[in-house]
Amino acid sequence: MFKAILLSKGEAGTDARVTEIDDAQLPDGDVTVRVDYSTINFKDGLAITGKSPIVRTWPMVPGIDFAGIVETSSHTAWKAGDKVVLNGWGVGESHWGGLAQRARLKGDWLVSLPPAFTTRQAAAIGTAGYTAMLCVLALERHGLEPGDGEILVTGAAGGVGSVAIALLAKLGFTVVASTGRLGEADYLKSLGAASVIDRAELSAPGKPLGKERWAGVVDSVGSHTLANACATTMTEGAVAACGLAQGMDFPASVAPFILRAVCLYGINSVTVPRPRREIAWQRLARDLDVAKLDAMTHEITLAEAIPAAHQIVAGHVRGRLVVDVNR
Repeated sequence: MFKAILLSKGEAGTDARVTEIDDAQLPDGDVTVRVDYSTINFKDGLAITGKSPIVRTWPMVPGIDFAGIVETSSHTAWKAGDKVVLNGWGVGESHWGGLAQRARLKGDWLVSLPPAFTTRQAAAIGTAGYTAMLCVLALERHGLEPGDGEILVTGAAGGVGSVAIALLAKLGFTVVASTGRLGEADYLKSLGAASVIDRAELSAPGKPLGKERWAGVVDSVGSHTLANACATTMTEGAVAACGLAQGMDFPASVAPFILRAVCLYGINSVTVPRPRREIAWQRLARDLDVAKLDAMTHEITLAEAIPAAHQIVAGHVRGRLVVDVNR
C-alpha cells in the first residue's frame, strides 16, 4: 500500500483526496519508482481543481513531475537504486503521476538525476524549471547573446519565470521581470532581474507593432501579454512561448513576424525526446544557481498539495512548491 492523491470525477466536479492505494492498482510500466518528491505546477493546479480538462482518464493520480529511486526495472537503461527524474509524457494526465509515494511507468520517459542535484532539488526544478531551460536553449539557438539587449520574462514570480530569471542572469543577460505582484520586486531582483515592470503594461489589448525593446522574451502567460511582447520585440529578436496563464488566445497580427523578422518559438516540454531532455538537465546542473533555487522553493506535505493547487491557479504562489510525498 502507498499514499497518493487520487482524483475522481463526480456530479459536483473533480474530487481530490489523499488515500491509500494498493500496489496492484499501479498502471502498466517497466519501471517502478519510489517517489521522494513531487511538485505543484500550474497544470497540476488545473488538474486538481478541475478548472481545465487536464485529466484524460479517471480515476487519476495527478503530478506531472517526480524525482525518486528505482525500485524494480525490466528496462535495460535502469536498475534498482538509480536516481531518476520524470517530467511530462502525459503523466498526471493520462497516466498515473507523481503525487504519490510510488509510480510505475515506461523507462523511456525517465532521465537520470544529475549528480549536482538532490531529488528534492530536482523536484523543485520540475517541469517549470525544465521548461524555463528549454526556453533559454531556444533563445540561444536563435543566436541571442547577453550584449544584444534586454530579455523580458513574463509571469516572473511563477515557477517558469523564477527559474528563467535565475538562468538568464547567470548567463549574463539583462532581465526585465513582468509581474502582477509588484510586492515581489525584491524577490525577483534577488534572482537576478535588473528591473521589474507591472504586467498591466503588457496585459491589455495593444497595437500590432510597438516600440522595439526586447532582444528576447520568455513568456508563460499567453493571450494579450504574448501578443504585446511580440509587438515590442526588436528586429531579428526571438520569443519563446510556453504557457497560457492569461489565456490560450493569441490576439496578434503578423506584423512583428514579417516586418521585423521576429521568431516565435513554441515550447512543448511534454514530449521532448530524451536526448534533448538530458541536454536540458545537464545545462540546469551547470547554469542554475542552487542557492537561488533553494531560495525560491517552499516545501509542503502531500495533503497540503490540494489547497496549494487552488492557490497556484489563483496566481498566489511564488517560485516553486516541492511536495514531500512521504509526509
